[in-house]
Amino acid sequence: MQHDILVFSMAKEVTHYICQKCGREYPKWQGKCPACGEWNSLVETVVSKVAKAGRVAKVGKEGGAKPLKLSEVETRKFSRIRTGVGELDRVLGGGIVPGSVVLVAGEPGMGKSTLLTQLALELAATSNQQPATTQKKRKKKTGNWKLETGGQVIYVCGEESPAQVKMRTDRLAASRQPPAASRRKNKKTGDWKLEAGDLLLFPETNVESIIGEIEKLGKLEELGKFGEKKEKDSFLIIIDSIQTLFSARLSGAAGSVGQVRECAQQLIRLAKEANIPIFIVGHVTKEGTIAGPKILEHMADTVLYLEGDKKHEFRILRAVKNRFGSTDEVGVFLMRDSGMEEVSNPSDVFLSERQEGVAGSCVVVSMQGLRPVLTEVQALVNPTNLNIPRRIGAGIDIRRLQVLCAVLGKRAGLKLSDKDVYVSVAGGLTLREPAVDLGICLAIASSYKDKPLKTKTAAIGEVGLLGEIRKVSFFDKRKKEAKTQGFSQIIGSDRFGNIREAIKELR
Repeated sequence: MQHDILVFSMAKEVTHYICQKCGREYPKWQGKCPACGEWNSLVETVVSKVAKAGRVAKVGKEGGAKPLKLSEVETRKFSRIRTGVGELDRVLGGGIVPGSVVLVAGEPGMGKSTLLTQLALELAATSNQQPATTQKKRKKKTGNWKLETGGQVIYVCGEESPAQVKMRTDRLAASRQPPAASRRKNKKTGDWKLEAGDLLLFPETNVESIIGEIEKLGKLEELGKFGEKKEKDSFLIIIDSIQTLFSARLSGAAGSVGQVRECAQQLIRLAKEANIPIFIVGHVTKEGTIAGPKILEHMADTVLYLEGDKKHEFRILRAVKNRFGSTDEVGVFLMRDSGMEEVSNPSDVFLSERQEGVAGSCVVVSMQGLRPVLTEVQALVNPTNLNIPRRIGAGIDIRRLQVLCAVLGKRAGLKLSDKDVYVSVAGGLTLREPAVDLGICLAIASSYKDKPLKTKTAAIGEVGLLGEIRKVSFFDKRKKEAKTQGFSQIIGSDRFGNIREAIKELR
């Protein structure tokens, strides 16, 4: 008697070693990654050899991508989506570009989730987009454009439960006046509340399930047709965060290099084919870089960093990459209980608690993007009991502080070899540009001589190793902003040639 033998083929699994710094794969473990030079960064990862499911492009004559002439490519006109958060629009270049992928990174507690929750609430409630389609109506009184039907915003909460996100949305919605009629006011309590269905919360970490649910919401037969839908049926997707997602195609744990790269590729493909803007939250390592492979930053269209000091309420939103705008703009926020509050004039906030007529203080004008901002630099010079005096700085580069102290000792005659020097930027702002060198030197000299600067004096200039005061970029723009804020005495390269002459401005 013959018996049929059933053979089951198991998916072959191969172990690779993936660098957690750069994402390169190696068949064997090595102590040092040859690609990026990082030590002990290779982690063993099991990679399945099963053919990846999903849409596979046909190869050959039947279909697939073909070369196109530049003249045959259709020029697309798009309108940016206004977020309702002015500082975020400034950094993005005027609003969200449809089909773009924005990576938002920052240290824990900086307010990434809060900022994106405000973005979701604004878009879900107002749908205040620029005119691009005929589905919009224009108000005769105000001249503003408004969609007949708001778009859907999907908040994928992988780190938090829907109840936690709901608590945050209630706090944010109740703390400020709602911008649209889609929020209702409770007559008894006086609180504002979002109408049901304005914001969709999706507690899922499987990237295939997320994409499948979006397809169902769009009622799509195939993903590519979604970009042809009317704008009023459009989506905005917020992923919080990419490190919590995983793909069933890989066997690695969520947050590993392979999983982060695979999930990001699927989300970016969704954004491009369906013309859906996607915001992705990325974690930051202890070195201050985005966790995961470096390719994640290259794949995204825009990379935003939310910076600040946890001990202060100021937050700076900075674009380090933007394919659809400039990287010179920054957004300034105040982290409050009511959410991220926009700061239209940062100089007033940074100088609000400044004391005039006190030795060791100097106002500097730094460029935050294309916007000049005035802030206060404080210095304290004190005799030391140590063999090597200390140089401690907060908000400035400590190595730059050591160089400036050496210049003051050699070129300006200040004996700082037996003095401890402490320098701090008031308000928690970090100053990296050399245009604040002159202000730091004047603050140190003021504390050393115990003589304050003249009232309403601001400093703009770079100090060289020879003690000369060098010109800086946007000098006229900085000077104009300082005079607008009431500072009539400007110390810079146009008035003084070296640091010794500038120190004579002390009382």
